Amino acid sequence: MSLNPVMLGVRFLLELTAVASFGILGWRDFDAPWRYLLVLTLPIVVAAVWGIFAVPGDPSRNGAATVPVAGMVRLLIEIAVLGGGAAALWAAGLPMTALLSTAVLVTYHALAYDRVSWLLAH
Repeated sequence: MSLNPVMLGVRFLLELTAVASFGILGWRDFDAPWRYLLVLTLPIVVAAVWGIFAVPGDPSRNGAATVPVAGMVRLLIEIAVLGGGAAALWAAGLPMTALLSTAVLVTYHALAYDRVSWLLAH
């Protein structure tokens, strides 16, 4: 189910939302000059963590892993990044957007049970 093109599209949108959410948090919660630094660095750091740590052979990615990690570690990273994006939206004063993001995230992971099972097994 998780390799269905629609599910992969939803996951990609969740990833983009999470990365952008950290930039929004940097912009809305900090004053200049920090605002300008954080609106750039927070999304870059989050995207780097997302892209660097992977499970070797992950069928939902290209299979390569810059820094190989166990499936449980990757699942925790995914929860931290995607859930952190929703938390960042909440902290930035956008509670309805945060709740919508959380609902999509929970629904995605419930439907992508095969991916969650695969991660836990590796």
